[in-house]
Amino acid sequence: MIFLIEYDRRTRRTLVFKTFKDTERHQAQEHRLEMELDRNREGLLLQREILLLEARNEKALRRTHERYFENLFEDVKFPSAAAR
Repeated sequence: MIFLIEYDRRTRRTLVFKTFKDTERHQAQEHRLEMELDRNREGLLLQREILLLEARNEKALRRTHERYFENLFEDVKFPSAAAR
């Protein structure tokens, strides 16, 4: 699985958490690039981490990258239907 994460260094909160299948690598890379360009235009790129991580599953990712899950709210991981 591929995980797209946006993390705010200042507040230490994960703002975006999306999953992609391994076969969706290109889409995940495109989303990451779009997000980086947007944050750069907004002047926020230096305070944000936007990254793609690969792991067998979320449980494995949580073991290796715990800090991204410390302040992850359910509405970030599972946005409401209105936000989709």
